Amino acid sequence: MNKQHNFYSEKNDSKLAFSATWHCLTGCGIGEVIGVILGIMLGLSTLISLIIGVVLGFLFGFLLGMIPLLRANKKFKEAFKIIFISEFVSIAVMETAEVLIEIYTPGVMSAGLSSPIFWLGMLLALTGGFLAAYPVNLYLVKKGVKHQH
Repeated sequence: MNKQHNFYSEKNDSKLAFSATWHCLTGCGIGEVIGVILGIMLGLSTLISLIIGVVLGFLFGFLLGMIPLLRANKKFKEAFKIIFISEFVSIAVMETAEVLIEIYTPGVMSAGLSSPIFWLGMLLALTGGFLAAYPVNLYLVKKGVKHQH
């Protein structure tokens, strides 16, 4: 019976970690893609484009995480604290992986928005970000830091 309980507990932890990582990917992805697109459209340097993408990734990640808490009548300060504690490390790992992939995938940062290499690079970056953040979220779920969705 205990083995069965552990199996289901591990399965539930994995599902919650997957859900938390997917949720993080949504916010980070929106911010990252908007930031890089803005940087390219405005002719900004690669570094400035990436910084804008990371800042927007954190902003959208936090914002999307806070919405359900605010709807559940949490005060802004309390919701922000919960999200900061439960999402900061996950977002940081995801954003780091995304930026590294964008930088080291040849041609991505110099490609135009209509170039398939740009969009392939974004897809690779988001996939890499998800794969990097999943183990972090699984660890946070097992430690009880991640909240139930």
